[in-house]
Amino acid sequence: MGIFSRLAALLKSNINDLISRSEDPEKMLNQIVVDMNAQLNEARKQVGESIADEKRLEKQVAEQLALAAEWERKAMLALRAGDENLAKEALARKKEHDGQAEQFREQHQKQAHAVEQLKLALRALNNKIEEAKRKKNLLIARKKRAEAQRSIQETMSGMRNASAFEAFDDMAGKIERMEAEAEAHAELNEQFTGDVLRHKFHELEATHGLDEDLVKLKQKMGILPPDPAPAPAARVRASAQDLEAAEQEELAQALAELEANEAAPLRAKR
Repeated sequence: MGIFSRLAALLKSNINDLISRSEDPEKMLNQIVVDMNAQLNEARKQVGESIADEKRLEKQVAEQLALAAEWERKAMLALRAGDENLAKEALARKKEHDGQAEQFREQHQKQAHAVEQLKLALRALNNKIEEAKRKKNLLIARKKRAEAQRSIQETMSGMRNASAFEAFDDMAGKIERMEAEAEAHAELNEQFTGDVLRHKFHELEATHGLDEDLVKLKQKMGILPPDPAPAPAARVRASAQDLEAAEQEELAQALAELEANEAAPLRAKR
C-alpha cells in the first residue's frame, strides 16, 4: 500500500469514527481538518524521505562512475608499464563499477519518477485540504443557519401549543372590560356624588332643539300648519326680546327647582 493510500485509509477511519460518535458537526469538521493537516505533514515527511533516497542514488551513480574512471586510469598505467595482466584486472574492476553505476542509474531514474508522482499527489492533497477548509466554513455557516431556523420553528410551535396568542387576546379583553368598568364607575360617581346641576345641564344641551326639529317635521308632513308670515322688524325685535325674557324666566325657575331639590335632603336631616 502506498503512502497516500495509507493516508486516505487513515483519514477515512478517523472520519467514520467521528461520525459514529455523533458529535457536534462543527467540532467534527474542525477535528477532521486538524487530522487532515496532521496527515499532510506526515505525507510531506514521506515525500521528503523519498527525495532524499533519490539524492543518495544519484550520488551513488556518480561515485561508481568515478571509481570506474579511476580503474581505467590504473589500467592505462599498467599498460604503460608493460603489465597487460594487471591492466586486464584493472579493466575488470572498471567494468564492475560501470555495472553498479548502471544499476544505480536505473534505480535513480525510477526513484526520480516516483518522487515527481509523489510531489503531484502531495500538491493535490494540499489543494484538497485547502478546499476542505473552505467548505468547512461554508458547512458551519449552513449548520448555524439550520439551527437558527429550527430554533424559530420550535419557538413558533411552542407558542401555538401554549395558546400564547389566545392568552394575549384574553388579556386585551380583560383590559377593555377594566376600561369599561372604570367609565361606568365614573359615570355613577358623577350622577350620585358629583355636580348634579352640571349633569342636568349636560342632558338639557344634549336634547336641546329636538322639539323644534319635531315641529318642523310635522309641518313638512302637513300635520301642523306652517309658521305665520314674518312680522315687521320692530315686531320681530320685540318677539325676540320676549322670547329671551321667557327663556331667562324658565331658566331661573329651573335653577330654583334644582336648588330646592338639593336643599330638601339637608332640611330633612336637621
